[in-house]
Amino acid sequence: MRILAVLACVVFSSIGNVASAAEPSLGAISPFGAQRGNEVDVTFSGARLGDAQQILIYEPGIEVKSLAAEGDSSVKVKLAIAADCPVGLYGMRVRTATGISDLKLFSIGAMPDVQEAEPNSEFDAPQQVGMDVTVNGVVENEDVDYYVVDAKAGERITAEIEGLRLGYTFFDPYVAILDDARFELVNSDDAALVRQDGVCSVVAPKDGKYIVQVRESSFGGSGECRYRLHVGRFPRPTAVIPSGGKAGTTVDVRLLGDVLGDRTEKVTLPATISREFSLFANDDLGVAPSGNPFRLSTLDNGLEAEPNDAREQATPFAAPLAVHGVIEKAGDVDHFKFAGKKGQAFDVRVLARQLRSPLDSVLQVLRASNGQGVGGNDDSGSPDSYLRVTLPEDDDYLVVIRDHLNKGGVDYAYRIEIAPIQPVLTMGLPERQQYVAHTLSVPQGNRMALLVSASRTDWGGDLNVSFNGLPEGITAETLPMTANRTFVPVLFTAADGASPAGTLTDVVGKPVDENLKFDGHLLQRSQLVRGQNNVDVYGHWAERMAAAVTAPAPFKVEIVQPKAPLVRDGQMSLKIVATRAEGFTAPIGVFLLYNPPGIGSSASISIAEGKNEAEIPLTANGGAEIGEHKIVAIARAGVGNGAVETSTQLATLSVAAPFVGFAYQKASVEQGQEVDVVVGVTKNADFAGEATVELLGLPAGVTAESLKLTKDTEQLAFKVKTSKDSPAGKHKSVLARATIVEQGEPVVHMLYGGELRIDVPLPPKPDAPAVAAAPMPKAVADDKPAEKPLSALEKLRQEREKAKAAMK
Repeated sequence: MRILAVLACVVFSSIGNVASAAEPSLGAISPFGAQRGNEVDVTFSGARLGDAQQILIYEPGIEVKSLAAEGDSSVKVKLAIAADCPVGLYGMRVRTATGISDLKLFSIGAMPDVQEAEPNSEFDAPQQVGMDVTVNGVVENEDVDYYVVDAKAGERITAEIEGLRLGYTFFDPYVAILDDARFELVNSDDAALVRQDGVCSVVAPKDGKYIVQVRESSFGGSGECRYRLHVGRFPRPTAVIPSGGKAGTTVDVRLLGDVLGDRTEKVTLPATISREFSLFANDDLGVAPSGNPFRLSTLDNGLEAEPNDAREQATPFAAPLAVHGVIEKAGDVDHFKFAGKKGQAFDVRVLARQLRSPLDSVLQVLRASNGQGVGGNDDSGSPDSYLRVTLPEDDDYLVVIRDHLNKGGVDYAYRIEIAPIQPVLTMGLPERQQYVAHTLSVPQGNRMALLVSASRTDWGGDLNVSFNGLPEGITAETLPMTANRTFVPVLFTAADGASPAGTLTDVVGKPVDENLKFDGHLLQRSQLVRGQNNVDVYGHWAERMAAAVTAPAPFKVEIVQPKAPLVRDGQMSLKIVATRAEGFTAPIGVFLLYNPPGIGSSASISIAEGKNEAEIPLTANGGAEIGEHKIVAIARAGVGNGAVETSTQLATLSVAAPFVGFAYQKASVEQGQEVDVVVGVTKNADFAGEATVELLGLPAGVTAESLKLTKDTEQLAFKVKTSKDSPAGKHKSVLARATIVEQGEPVVHMLYGGELRIDVPLPPKPDAPAVAAAPMPKAVADDKPAEKPLSALEKLRQEREKAKAAMK
């Protein structure tokens, strides 16, 4: 039995310091796999691979013996695969002098490889292959591939295909075994054990020739429908019981579903818990080409004792425990029973489809004394059942499981974990480009930043982030992730003398509270095959971050540290300054890696060709979080035939409450007239000097001059002028922009809430008597202070009084 593990890589000499193949892309690895115990020549093809230096391999057992780029789109690599290398799929990336490629899979098998030889599309003219081989082939459109093997009566013939699992396209393969009379003995379209791929086995009824058919299930196909067909006498159990165990222990495992019958083996489990652990069945005829997933945990095991179809036959156990069983036939229901205390809380979790069982579980927890339900679940955020229960009384409790459609079979295996609630911490690297798993490339003598996320389950609190195994010469500047945050920016710096190299790095999160004795590690998904609506169909889980020191970039960028704050409902221009290498003049796009809560920024700003500065507009909404926030900008520029990215330093953005508040009085005016828009001013914080206030959002044909504001101003009155063509109606878009200077920098306030009503003048009454104009009073010197401007309501009252007086 085998487990896949950690990392293998070899570094080769640099081709120089020119960033000529930035942003490498890996499209395919050919051949798709190889037999262990051999050296094999492999081609990595894609784009911008001309400065390839290293292959990063996520699992152990493979050594890179040589590497040579052949042009920009191809890299020739010699791989030495250890004789004891675990069979299965291996994630690989190409590291070039200037970046890290996307991930592709490479399949390691135990049997010799054979290449498909066309024509082999006729049943009467199949390709002859030996038993116990792996065929590498491609299904083209409406293509059917036939292979013939010789077998003796009583021999096991198994055909397992890797199609979808190679990770290239949405390939739904169909595989069948036929006799020489074209009678189909067994077939497989989708098998739970191998996802959307197929696996089928048969015991040869007589000596003779047997034909294996491969096609796309709906007779489609393309050049992307690659496959590895494993044909042989190897064992192929479709389930194991128990399907999990306590790390570091030895367990008796029963292998189910093999056509030659079940058997039991002793298995010693690794002491370290791994997400991707599997058991590989083997005997004197070979080893299964793929494993049976097996759950490692801290729980002890229990097994069902048949019969347990009824409540009174329930298999007893003591919680916490992981119990295992099989829904062996249609209509089967399994019962387990444990004694519980009032107030005890458990997570009750089924693992079936997650362990590649066909069982679609339905779970119930009942009180044994009266059958009262405590909880139940079908699917809960995953293909399997889960529920959390708090026991209402001291009692015996039943755990009941069945298939949703009341199906069953020899491989409808399950594991139910009844476990105390435990805190869980999982680290992540949020995608910057949708569907693309993030990696880290830091140019020599430069910086790069990325976000690290944390998923906290059943605990809350601050945590620290650290990195184990970064490439030599890279240092990380981290921040505590406070309890109210799910991610933080991290700044990485590569020393001037750091050598280009790549590693797979452990990303670790630990609670700041030293009383919490747990940590979390990276779990990163690379989506390799997506279905309709971009649903994730198949991919690769990584527990390490791909990181590299790369060749120097021809530019560096810096944030000019703001001295003044950004206020709520305010604006700021964040200056970015670039230092260019001699001769490098290309535009440099700049954008913030993330926006603090309530902050918005433009993602389409560039430092123009040949220029060294640009400003990123920032805005804060009315709920922006007040305080100091660390920000960092990413810079991206075309270099050679790709793009290179660097980052600024971590700068501090201070977000504050507005220095002033405005209360607008509603104003109304007739077209062509003037009106005072009066604003009450509330000072929230002292400031020096005068601020400039502009009235904005005015309709067409309406103007207003700017005013000055000091910390002592209590009211402003804008003289608003309309034209005869100004649009009539209520205009609620009026606002003021107040610019206060703080430490030599503008603090821009956008003060909303103004309203201006523009009316169409009423036509004069035809027989209304003329009203003589009142004589203008002589100006009289007066030491009285200026009168307070009239409100709109006061003006209306005044005009009404004048009109009444004129009518008398």
